[in-house]
Amino acid sequence: MAEAVGPGVKAEQALALVGLGLMQKLAASGEAPWSWSEAEDGGSCDVAQLRHRLELIDLALKTGAPLSTAEVTFLLGARPGAAQVERGGLKARRLSRNVWKLSQASESDRASAFNDGRRRF
Repeated sequence: MAEAVGPGVKAEQALALVGLGLMQKLAASGEAPWSWSEAEDGGSCDVAQLRHRLELIDLALKTGAPLSTAEVTFLLGARPGAAQVERGGLKARRLSRNVWKLSQASESDRASAFNDGRRRF
């Protein structure tokens, strides 16, 4: 049961009034901090390009064809910074200068990526 804070005001009601007042002050100072913008959430998504990228990843995994650094960058969505990179369940391994092989990361690879002794927040 809620206890009364003041004459006829319950604790939940008082808390709601304080929160409402805080939200009004934040909104008066400009854009509300809780409203999202496209730039903040990554922008819009080109679904056709995403589908094309996923089809190319599937083709690269099935054929095992050697890839250039630019091609691996496109498929992974980030430039590889080491000789072996794992991102999104994919593993890219450098065979030689500008020659890469893409494979699917195994379950043990994924588990060891999170159990390497480093703290993540």
